[in-house]
Amino acid sequence: SCSTVLKNLHFITRPLSEEEGNFSLAYIITIHKELEMFVRLLRAIYMPQNIYCIHIDEKSPRDYKTAVQNIVNCFENIFISSKREHVVYAGFSRLQADINCMRDLVNSKVQWNYVINLCGQDYPLKTNKEIIEYIKSKWNGKNITPGIVQPLHMKHRTEVSYREYIHSGVSYVFPAMIRKAQPPHNLTIYFGSAYYILTKDFVEFTLSDARAKALLEWSRDTYSPDEHYWVTLNRLPG
Repeated sequence: SCSTVLKNLHFITRPLSEEEGNFSLAYIITIHKELEMFVRLLRAIYMPQNIYCIHIDEKSPRDYKTAVQNIVNCFENIFISSKREHVVYAGFSRLQADINCMRDLVNSKVQWNYVINLCGQDYPLKTNKEIIEYIKSKWNGKNITPGIVQPLHMKHRTEVSYREYIHSGVSYVFPAMIRKAQPPHNLTIYFGSAYYILTKDFVEFTLSDARAKALLEWSRDTYSPDEHYWVTLNRLPG
């Protein structure tokens, strides 16, 4: 029962400070296995003023999906992504999973300030308050999505076309040996982390701007596009 979940797992049920209560974070968590680990992560980052979008890999077992749904049902500020992907590691589907959650989050009633993406095997080293203080002290109004101009040894990731494959339960990305066109809008491709802390304004920009949409389409057949998509858009002037 939900009362048992809240009591036995000691979920925090009220903001622990005024500062935290006035600064809501959104989380995107992509998961596919190890229910207990996911619950431990959720317990560690949960705050009632935040909002959480959970993307469950469509390939996950039915009982796993059911168990996650049962937990999510106990909270008004946690939900399952409205659109789920068959996630292939290093494939476009991994990026699409985040974008699916972002579309849900921008339409939510919670007025969140930043979004943080995690996977089910992550665990925080800082408290909610420490994370907020760090964002405010150094990054207020800016995105944390570090990267550099795409190195030569990474050029193959965006110069040839890649395809996602799922065979007999095994998923992988494989090059199709078809050379890709140059990036749209003469964009310079940057390369960096697939993990980020992004402002709500930036998320709304990525979902609506013509350059962002064009880059997303161009990235569909690249290798691990989540490692160039956010950092490239963040380098656009303005």
